[in-house]
Parts: sequence; structure tokens; C-alpha cells
Amino acid sequence: REHRRGRKVLQNSKEVLSLLQEKNPAFKPVLAIIQAGDDNLMQEINQNLAEEAGLNITHICLPPDSSEDEIIDEILKINEDTRVHGLALQISENSFSNKVLNALKPEKDVDGVTDVNLGRLVRGDAHECYVSPVARAVVELLEKSGVNLDGKKVLVIGAHGSLEAALQCLFQRRGSMTMSSQWKTPQLQSKLHEADIAVVGSPKPEDIPLSWIQPGTTVLNCSHDFLSGRLGCGSLGVHFNGLIAEDDVSLLAAALRIQNMVSSGRRWLREQQHARWRLHCLKLQPLSPVPSDLEISRAQTPKAVDVLAKEIGLLADEIEIYGRSKAKVRLSLLERLKDQADGKYVLVAGITPTPLGEGKSTVTVGLVQALTAHLNINSFACLRQPSQGPTFGVKGGAAGGGYAQVIPMEEFNLHLTGDIHAITAANNLLAAAIDTRILHENTQTDKALYNRLVPLVNGVREFSSIQLARLKKLGINKTDPSTLTEEEMSKFARLNIEPSTITWQRVLDTNDRFLRKMTIGQAHTEKGYSRYYFFSTSVTNEISTWNLTDMKERRGRMVVASDKNGQPVTAEDLGVTGALTVLMKDAIKPNLMQTLEGTPVFVHAGPFANIAHGNSSVLADKIALKLVGEEGFVVTEAGFGADIGMEKFFNIKCRASGLVPNVVVLVATVRALKMHGGGPSVTAGVPLKKEYTEENIQLVADGCCNLQKQIQIAQLFGVPVVVALNVFKTDTRAEIDLVCELAKRAGAFDAVPCYHWSVGGKGSIDLARAVREAAGQGSRFRFLYDLQLPIVEKIRTIAQAVYGAKDIELSPEAQSKIDRYTQQGFGNLPICMAKTHLSLSHQPDKKGVPRDFILPISDVRASIGAGFIYPLVGTMSTMPGLPTRPCFYDIDLDTETEQVKGLF
Repeated sequence: REHRRGRKVLQNSKEVLSLLQEKNPAFKPVLAIIQAGDDNLMQEINQNLAEEAGLNITHICLPPDSSEDEIIDEILKINEDTRVHGLALQISENSFSNKVLNALKPEKDVDGVTDVNLGRLVRGDAHECYVSPVARAVVELLEKSGVNLDGKKVLVIGAHGSLEAALQCLFQRRGSMTMSSQWKTPQLQSKLHEADIAVVGSPKPEDIPLSWIQPGTTVLNCSHDFLSGRLGCGSLGVHFNGLIAEDDVSLLAAALRIQNMVSSGRRWLREQQHARWRLHCLKLQPLSPVPSDLEISRAQTPKAVDVLAKEIGLLADEIEIYGRSKAKVRLSLLERLKDQADGKYVLVAGITPTPLGEGKSTVTVGLVQALTAHLNINSFACLRQPSQGPTFGVKGGAAGGGYAQVIPMEEFNLHLTGDIHAITAANNLLAAAIDTRILHENTQTDKALYNRLVPLVNGVREFSSIQLARLKKLGINKTDPSTLTEEEMSKFARLNIEPSTITWQRVLDTNDRFLRKMTIGQAHTEKGYSRYYFFSTSVTNEISTWNLTDMKERRGRMVVASDKNGQPVTAEDLGVTGALTVLMKDAIKPNLMQTLEGTPVFVHAGPFANIAHGNSSVLADKIALKLVGEEGFVVTEAGFGADIGMEKFFNIKCRASGLVPNVVVLVATVRALKMHGGGPSVTAGVPLKKEYTEENIQLVADGCCNLQKQIQIAQLFGVPVVVALNVFKTDTRAEIDLVCELAKRAGAFDAVPCYHWSVGGKGSIDLARAVREAAGQGSRFRFLYDLQLPIVEKIRTIAQAVYGAKDIELSPEAQSKIDRYTQQGFGNLPICMAKTHLSLSHQPDKKGVPRDFILPISDVRASIGAGFIYPLVGTMSTMPGLPTRPCFYDIDLDTETEQVKGLF
């Protein structure tokens, strides 16, 4: 009968696991056993039962004399292994110290030996903990044998530690009077005479006679040595009433351990599914007047990033911590959560801004603070990493502002985890490879070039893997370098790059106008090879747009130039692809930070919107959408006005990711609308004129034409629009009400004034509710153009439908480039326009809604790795310059405290 009970428990576990696997086919719980010794009996029992139930077992064998620290090291490794759901110890009695037992994670402690699990059992929370399978087996076998435990005297002999505590607790809860004794206790004989039930926890010494046990006493053998693989004290004899031998206890205990394993797996699966975060939000105490951004940031102590990661469902081995407040998130998370439903996807865009910016990052942060900290909705902000160009130039940092910002703001704005530096290094390595290859091809014979490219090393000559890939591309099906013909060697060794077609430029994360045009190669060592050249800013290059699924392919297919026959030359041809991967291996992982109210933020990639696509990474968005769950929100921000960043978000980023946006939040300010209504020019660093600080209803009304146009642009893509009016202290109620009314008339789903800058998330609760309601309306998302259209027609579509141009005008160089890219097979890529962000047109001083203008396309470039064609509008430069008085005048370091001063 006792054996049947074990079989029944095992069968029940098998059925539960089967039901779990129906919904999660890849799920298979793993039990890890750490063994220090040579006895394999426990291992055999667990292995057989686990296989029958459908579990996996991993066995870690340590030497019998392993130290406490060596055992703990193995336990800690298993604790962090997400593939393992339960851990059992098969070690000697002497090794079961508190330090060893409590090294186990309670959620993996399927033997119930940790203080946490024992404490829950003692408090009566058995449903929240794992109970010792051996102790449970003893009690269940007694009850199944018909023994009524209420009022019985139970003596537990020779048990220690967690087993003794679990037995006492389980018996007491069933009304038994429980005593404990060791074999050498002087009063053992009298205690045995009084006992109705004796539970043996360790082998009986030879000098203890069986006659001490009274006839009629029920005896159970659950020797603690069972846990270390030795089941036997010897037979206690069969003349006692109701003897239950050790093999009965051992089989049921093993089955109950399997049951605990299945429960652990079920709990783990439940944790992986969408659940409302148990997020500890940070409290704000807003001051008036509002202090500087840096002062506000410093006044708030961020949570440790590992605590934040755990709160939002990240596992310990899914983050790489940088300091106390930043961490990178490993891409393995996407595989773990691949079956998780995505949350709602919200884009924050804006009207055509002033040079000061209108607060899209601030709105993004304020919105997620409102959603998570005040409405208890899972939400994630996904932001771009700021470039050092604006940080030390005019605009300042990009962490948000006031009481809606990412903290610590100085870490956010300065270097972060070094991603942009890695991008710069990878970009410039490729640029150096181009010029170096041209130099060496110009100065060497075919044979000399080939011998240097495929050198003899220790008497052996062989191709590298990337060279073998080039041979395959060339149709040369050989792997032995000595077998190539002279023609094949020449074909392999020479790329024949045409210098005038080089499109890959060196980059720098600093605004430096004197790098816009120069001559390189003037040293005599370059043997007369020189050419005109220019730098771009680091956040324009296509390396920063890589995503997870096709990262390798994108690296290899980046086109850097054409050869003298007009064929594209790629990074793969130059042999640099592997090195670029090494430089970028960490930069590909999103960075986790937090807002002032302790809600999560991903910071990843930093491309400008006017001279690049202006959006954070697809990877960050995809991971965030999984983490928030089906009812949560991911809020990402596109640079500058909706005509710039939003258009590229839809036509480029959404095509690449396959993600569908639910809502557009369009940020406006009274200040910017007055400028579009005919107000005086706004210049960074110069105080605003009175038109912007005093009520002027007419200027606001006239400027709303730009807001209406940007709403219409969003509607081209079929996504509902919520207007967020970022309120400044000089805005009046009449101005605020007018903007909201005109926005709704123009087709916005709602228009809401926001006060997050002065009070934090509480000031954007109305915006959060409007966004949630708009997301429930459903999106009819569509792209603006078909990729199969000719390049010229795609450019014209954007110019006319988005900017409002009458037509486009191509320069001869632009037309030539378009013809070349079309001939090379790149005509079906989306378009990434490089255009001023200060006007819908190509002329920065044309405010409001310019009409009937011709959009000049001065040049066209191709970012094949990123996957888009890159037209330059008018005199657009890809290297910004510094103003007369840059921000760096105010930035300093306190050498005593090592605190940064002057950032904003």
C-alpha cells in the first residue's frame, strides 16, 4: 500500500507536468544534485523516478573531502542557472552546516532545508514553501496506515537540523505530542517506553537494545543518511506493531521530491508569464521653484539596478551590471520570453521644434512615471543615448528634465556604458581598412599582395574563414592557397576600389565644424595617395542600427564604395566583419536605467533624426514589449518633429522590426506654436522675447497650423494621435485651452496639458489615461509607400505627402548616385531623409506650414547595412558645429567631491 502511494504521487506529478508542457512545449524542469561522495543509491532512485515523470537531472560530483566553501561555490552556480528548477544535496552529515544549507535559493530548495522554507512551515505557510519530502513521507505513511496521530506521543530519535524541525512541526500540526532525542541521551529508554510512535532519523547504535522499544509501538525508519545515499540502519525487526521500513519511506520521499520539483517548475513558469510588477517606486518631493535638472537628479537616490531588474522580471544571469545604477541586458532574454505577448507600443513625436527642443524626452519619462508609479501599469521608456555633441554644444543632455528624467543624469549624458565609443571605434576601423587597402593595392604586385594577405605562418599557409567566404562569393571553389591560378590570385587580392565612390566616412562624437572638409593622406609615407574627405558625427553611422536577428548579415553587407567596374564593395570584402563584431559585442545589448520615480528605462543607440533615422534600437523595444506583458506599455521617442523622426520610425524602423504602433503622442509647446505663428526667432542661449513669456492668443492660434499639419502626418499612417501639451510656467489657461481645442478639431483623439516637469508622473496622469484609452481604439497602421517604387518616387512621396513640397529637384550627383544604387540592386530600400529639423521645408527660417516649395536633393548615399537610402536635402551637413558659447563653458568637476557641475 505504501508503494502504491509513491506511485500515485509520481503519476500525479507526471500528469501535472504534461499539462504544463502542453502550453509550454519547450519546458522541462531540471533537478540538480550536488554529490560529495561515492554512494550513488540516491542518484539512482532520483534518476529513475525523474525519467518516469519527465524531468531531467544534472549531477555534479565533488570529491568526498570537498570543503564547505567548495560545496557552496557549486550551490551558488546552480542558484544562478535558469535552466535548473530544483537542487538537492547528497553530502555527508558533517557537511550539512547552516552556511551550506542557506546558500541554497529557497525557490530551488526542493528538500525544504533552508531557514526560509522551514520558517514558512513553522508559521503555517506550507503552501508557500517546500516541505521536507522525507518528513512528509513519514507523516503520510503513518496516516495511510490508519494511525490516528491526534494525541499520540511521537519520539523522533537521531534526527538533526532541518529534518528534525520539519518532523516536529508536521506532527504538532496533527495534534501529536512530539519529543526529540539523540541515541546517546540518558533518558532514551524511558522515552521509548512512553512513545506510541518512534521515528528513527539515523542508524541505531549496536549498544541500544531493541527491547527498549515496547511492543505495539509503530516504528518508522527515515535515516537522515537517506539524503546522502545510505538508506540503512539495519532492520529494526518485525515484531513491532505497524513497522514501516526504510524503503517505504525512501520511495515515497523520492516521489514527493519529484512533486516539489514539478511545483517549482510551475511556479517558475508562472513568474515568466505576464504579471503586474511589484515595483518599489521612488517618492518625489517636488520643490518650487523647480531646481536644476542636476540638483533634482542628485537629490534622488536610485535603486540598485539589480533590484530594479528583479522587480521587472529579469533573471540574475540576464544582466551585466555597470556600477550601481546601470546594467546591460543580455539578448538571451528574447528567447526566454519568445512566447510572451507584446505590450502596447507608443511613439512620442513632436511638432517642428524651436532650437531649444520642446521636451519629447521629458514627456516620454513623465508618461511612464504616470503609468507605472501612479496608475500601477507596467511600462517601459526606450530612449536614445545622448551624443556628446549636443551635451557640450548647445542643446545639452537628453535625460528629460525637471521631475521627469532618467537618473543619474550625469551618467546618462556622459559615456553611459561606452556604446557610442564602441560604434566610433568600429566605424573608424572600417574606414581605415578602406584607405589602407587602396594604398597597398596601388603599391604592390598581385603576387606580393596575395602573399601578404595569405602569409606563410610556421610553414603553413591557409585562408581565414572570412577569406574563404570571399572566395565563395567570387566563385572560386578552392581552399588550398597554393592551388589558385594567377588570375584567381589577382581577382581575390584586388578590390579595385574607386576612391571617388567611397561613402564610408570616419566619425567622431564631438561637434567639430573643421572636419567637414579636408584632405587626407598628405604624409610622404602614403606615397601620394590623398583625397578630399569629411567626418560625420558618430550618431549618423549605420552600425548603430543593428538588430538581433540579422546583425551578422548587416555587418557583412555594409557597402563602403564601388569598384572600378561599378560593383559594390562591402565590409565583408575588406575582411573586417569579425573585428567589427568584437568591437560591438557589448554595445548590441540595451542599457537598463531608471526614472526619478524608479520606473525602468532602456537607453540604447543614439542616432540623430535630422541626419539619421532618429530612433532607439529595435532590440530595446522588443525586449521591453516582452517584459511589460500584454497589458503594459512601451513608450519610445523619435527625434525632432513628426515629419522627421516619426516618419522614419514608421517607414524604416517598423518595417525592420515588424512591430505595429498603437498610439502616437505628439508633443507641442505654446512657445513653439507662437514661433510658428510669426513670433520672433528663438536662439539658444539668448533670453526669450516677451511674445513668448506673455499671453498672446493670436500668435498661438496662427501657429497651430504646424500642430494640425503634424497631426495629419501621423494620420497618414493610420495611428491614433494624443497631443501632449508640455506646459511652461509662463503659459496661460486661455493659451492652453486654445491649443487643446484646436488639436481635437484637427483630428487628435485627445489633447492633454502635462505638468510632469514641475511635479513628476502625477502631472501626466491625464495623459497616461488618454494614451491607455487611445490604445484601446485599435490601430490601422500602414506604410506611406511601397518599397518597390523607384528611389526617386519614394523621395517624392515623402516630400509631397509629409513635408508639403510641390516637387523635388535632384542635383546631377544625386541622380548619378540613384542610378548607381538602382543598378547595384538597392532600389527597393526605404528612404532616410537628411533634412533640417527646424522647418517642414529645407529652409530653417520657414516656420508654420511652408507651401509650394521645391525640395532640393543635393546628394544621395546608401546605408546598405542599416537598410536604407540616405538623401541629403539642401545644404545639410552630417557634422554639426559648435556655437560661440557652447555648453562646455558651464561644465566642470568638483575635485573634492568628484561631482560633475553644469550639465543640463
